Amino acid sequence: MGNPLRERRSAAEWSAGSQVIEIAEKVSDFEQLAGIIEADLAALDADKIPAAWRDAVVSGQLEFGYADAQRTLPTVRCQVEVTVDAVCQRCLEAFRLPLETEADLLLLAPEQDADGYDDYEVWELEDKLLQPQAIVEEMLIMALPFAAMHTESSACKALTPGTAASDEEMTTPFAALREQMAQDNEGSA
Repeated sequence: MGNPLRERRSAAEWSAGSQVIEIAEKVSDFEQLAGIIEADLAALDADKIPAAWRDAVVSGQLEFGYADAQRTLPTVRCQVEVTVDAVCQRCLEAFRLPLETEADLLLLAPEQDADGYDDYEVWELEDKLLQPQAIVEEMLIMALPFAAMHTESSACKALTPGTAASDEEMTTPFAALREQMAQDNEGSA
C-alpha cells in the first residue's frame, strides 16, 4: 500500500470517502520546505549546521469531507506540526523552531464560488488531481516566519546580558533625531 500523501486523486474522490490521513513524514520528504531550511542553515559555518535537520518529523492529520449537504464543495481540515532547525536573525545561531498550523480549506476549481462559506479558506485547485502532500508542504512554508528568532530572549546570545553581541552598542536609524530632540528640549526649558 502506497503513501496516501503522495497519491493523486480528485478532491471529490478524497472527500467522498471522508478520507483521514495521518501524517508522520520527515522534513526531507518535502522538497521545497527542505530547500528553504537548507538555504537558511547555509548561513552557518559547516560545523554549526545541525546534523539531522532533515530527519525532523512532520506530524498531523488531514481530514477530508464536504462543506455542503449536496456534496459539491470538498473540504479538508488540516493540522500539521514540526520543529525545524533555523538560524536566529538576531544572534545568527542555530535553534529549534516549532511550527504549528491548522486550517479548514475549501477545495475549489477556479470556476467554483465560495459565497456563504466564510469559515473556510479557499484552496484553488490548479489541476483536477490533488496531492495531499502539496497542501501540507504549502501550509508549513506559509507558517515559516519571515525572520526566524529565538522566542525566549534568554536563549538568544544577542539579547543575553554579558555576551559580546548584546554588549555592542546598537545604532538605530533615529538615534541622531532622538539626540537632537533631547537637545531642543533642554534648550527650550
